[in-house]
Amino acid sequence: MISKNMETALNEQINREYESAYIYKAMAQYFAQKNLNGFRHFFAEQAKEELEHGQKMIDYMNEQGANVVLTAIATPKADYDNTIEVFETALKHEKMVTGHINKLMRLAKDEHDYATEIFLGWFVTEQVEEEDSFTSLVDLLKFLDGDRASIYLLDQKLGSRA
Repeated sequence: MISKNMETALNEQINREYESAYIYKAMAQYFAQKNLNGFRHFFAEQAKEELEHGQKMIDYMNEQGANVVLTAIATPKADYDNTIEVFETALKHEKMVTGHINKLMRLAKDEHDYATEIFLGWFVTEQVEEEDSFTSLVDLLKFLDGDRASIYLLDQKLGSRA
């Protein structure tokens, strides 16, 4: 059984995971409006992944007999100046999520909640991958410096994300 503090903290993180999905859905729609379907697909897949993360936490809490409470999600930003701003925003968001996952891990350690600590280890690793992925894409977009042909090729590549 997890503590009430951990229950509250995990509920907050579940909300963040669903908020992340909502943000990425909005980013996907931004690219749909621009007919950049590879970028749209990339962010749609990212949104699905965030929903899976939220569900993984819900399942864990149910296994622990904890009370899951879903709360309201804020309206995400829908318009951006350019492609790189979208990816920089996503990277900044992932860094914020990493910070919250680290706080959850600290709480688990402080409470000697070994089961939750082990559970959260997967999310720590996942966040390293997320930040690396977005950092690489931001760096690539900066390198491409708005070159339309290169952006088109990147759009094609991101459209193949499984």
